Amino acid sequence: MRPALTAAVLLVAAAMWPSIAEAADRRVEVVNASRQDLREFYASNTKRGSWEEDILGEDVLPPGRSVTIDIDDGSGACRFDFLAVLDGGRKVEQRNVNVCEISRFTVR
Repeated sequence: MRPALTAAVLLVAAAMWPSIAEAADRRVEVVNASRQDLREFYASNTKRGSWEEDILGEDVLPPGRSVTIDIDDGSGACRFDFLAVLDGGRKVEQRNVNVCEISRFTVR
């Protein structure tokens, strides 16, 4: 009887805890290691067919500076595509970034 009770308690406890992906920290420090201002930054769930809105909005990230962004779109996803647009229009793109595993993304 005791092993069955222990198993039942463990099953109930497991059902109460969110999955690892749901509980994961999706905050990413975006570092501008380039020599140009970072004008736009996009992070879109890999299942999307287009880029979401510019996360920086009207803000600019100067060279040598960083900003921490919560890359959580509410879907529970961990994989996102990143697009950084620098002054002058140069683009830096990184696909399939696991934001549940990384804490820093550097734009060079």
